[in-house]
Amino acid sequence: MLFNRRNFLQTTTSATTALLLASLDVFATPQKSNQMNKGFQLKVLATNWGFEGSIDAYCAKVKQEGYDGIEIWWPNVQKEAADLFVALKKHNLEVGFLTAGYQTNYAEHFVSFKQMTTAAANNKNQLPLYINCHSGKDYFTYEENKTLIDFTFELAKETGIKICHETHRSRMLFAAPVAKKFMQQIPELRITLDISHWCNVSESLLADQQETVNLAIERTDHLHARIGHAEGPQVSDPRAPEWEDAVKAHFEWWDAIVAIKKQKGETLTVLTEFGPPDYMPTIPYTRQPLADQWAINVYMMHLLRKRYL
Repeated sequence: MLFNRRNFLQTTTSATTALLLASLDVFATPQKSNQMNKGFQLKVLATNWGFEGSIDAYCAKVKQEGYDGIEIWWPNVQKEAADLFVALKKHNLEVGFLTAGYQTNYAEHFVSFKQMTTAAANNKNQLPLYINCHSGKDYFTYEENKTLIDFTFELAKETGIKICHETHRSRMLFAAPVAKKFMQQIPELRITLDISHWCNVSESLLADQQETVNLAIERTDHLHARIGHAEGPQVSDPRAPEWEDAVKAHFEWWDAIVAIKKQKGETLTVLTEFGPPDYMPTIPYTRQPLADQWAINVYMMHLLRKRYL
């Protein structure tokens, strides 16, 4: 009985590995482009979400893995800001900043959002590649949320910094139908596409909302490369064969974005953003993650480079 069980485990492991390698080969295949402008660049950044060490240790590890830079929340504490810019310079890394407001009251939220985003755009230490905004709230009115977009338009004109608004749950662009109105009413709106949130909200891979997805693809300047599914914002491990349909859907969307950037000769920034527990599914009672968050993000970074460069 033990011998048979060993054979079963060996056969199952071999079959799973074969499926996994076949899947990886498909998504690592470089994409051919009929229209390729020489100005196109792909910059892949790392998240510090879930990293428990110092900012210097984090930047050293990011550089060692081969990332172009990091995406990080704008530090409101002076000492944290000083440490960040020292580490960025020391390890020769680029940066994109996250900004937001958190207050439930709209007026207070707007003031906080303006202060944080203005500080990130006007800092003299290192210009960011972009600012990614967690903008507004899903329960603010359209007119209230729009004031945040209007403010960032003026700030971007003043500073020359690219400012995008993320498709994130609990924020103004939390669902595809809601974001569609913003995109239709505001032609200048540029977004950070984290489409995993829309999959989660709609409980689908958005096959019935292709018009909205196409509009979002046209408006995307920054990308969060996390893979969601119908029941959650993050698959347990994108390398596992059971998630092939979700991985395929996301890469089809990302392929379309890259094709536009290649045609226009523009830079596309991408954050590998698989998260720690509780985004990462865990084993009950122990909360041990089912996979290695850092390894998955590094895998995604290499996969994106192989596919698009």
